[in-house]
Amino acid sequence: MSLPSDRPKRPAVLVAGGAGYIGSHVCEALAKAGYRPVALDNLSTGHAEFVRWGPLVQGDVADAALVRRTLVEHDVAAVMQFAASSVVSESAAAPLDYYRNNVAGLLGLVEGMRAAGVDRLVFSSTCAIYGDPKGAAIREDLTPAPISPYGRSKLMCETMLRDAADAHGLKTVALRYFNACGASTEADIGEFRPVETHLIPRAMMAALGEIDDFQVCGADYDTPDGTAVRDYIHVADLAAGHLAALEQLLDGREGFAAFNLGTGEGRSVREVLDAVAAVSGTPAPSAVGPRRAGDPPSLVADPSLARRELGFETRHSDLASVVGSAWAWHSRHHARGNVLVA
Repeated sequence: MSLPSDRPKRPAVLVAGGAGYIGSHVCEALAKAGYRPVALDNLSTGHAEFVRWGPLVQGDVADAALVRRTLVEHDVAAVMQFAASSVVSESAAAPLDYYRNNVAGLLGLVEGMRAAGVDRLVFSSTCAIYGDPKGAAIREDLTPAPISPYGRSKLMCETMLRDAADAHGLKTVALRYFNACGASTEADIGEFRPVETHLIPRAMMAALGEIDDFQVCGADYDTPDGTAVRDYIHVADLAAGHLAALEQLLDGREGFAAFNLGTGEGRSVREVLDAVAAVSGTPAPSAVGPRRAGDPPSLVADPSLARRELGFETRHSDLASVVGSAWAWHSRHHARGNVLVA
């Protein structure tokens, strides 16, 4: 993708997990703003073809020596961390994998940063650290009470980063975001995983005839229509939030801070399925299965702190834009087995 030749010249940023769904969109936003994104990814779930705005270093984030070498060779000024496992139900079945990938992976990254003298980090956290807030809009001062190994692993990561800020001067902004969704309208990158578990892509795969086992995971929640309610935020808005956090760190922000990235509006599973049906022209799936382990009835952000301190605004996260952009991508590039098909 071509970028304006007059964009400002800014430093290199290491994007760990830069070949993944959110990481690749953040690389796009960084390049548009004049930064040079350097993607570090082991390609276990990421895609080399999603790395289009800078070099790809293939390797594991837990490899502190590789991290140090990459930071030094590319003269990196700051790091963004997206390399993690993130499926709640999977974490309940394989918790040790989540602690290894998420907690030990972050430890290797931070050790590599310290060895290279890089002390600015934007960390991909999650609303799953809050657990079940009983329907209330979630503020950052809510005491974390995660109910899944995934959420607990991310809370452990935040605790590590707070301690590193106090002891070693690591400057960190942790972004606790809600349900990432949508796709780039310019760069033709979208949400695709070898085993997809997220609602919107699975619904679209069902509409395209790619899967035949789609079901609503629980219809007996204490919500208006019985299905789970979530705060869906477009990946382009998430990328903008990461850019805002990075620029504050580069401007001298100290210590550890955490912010919610969401819209403040909840949508039920059935509302989302109706929107997918409208854009795809296929009936909304109606099969209902059991609840997934670790899924609370409702997770909706109070994003007011990020608005005040980061200047964060959502510009693409209305349901029509989210579903429309995702459908445009999935209808052109969707999964057949584990292969992206144009």
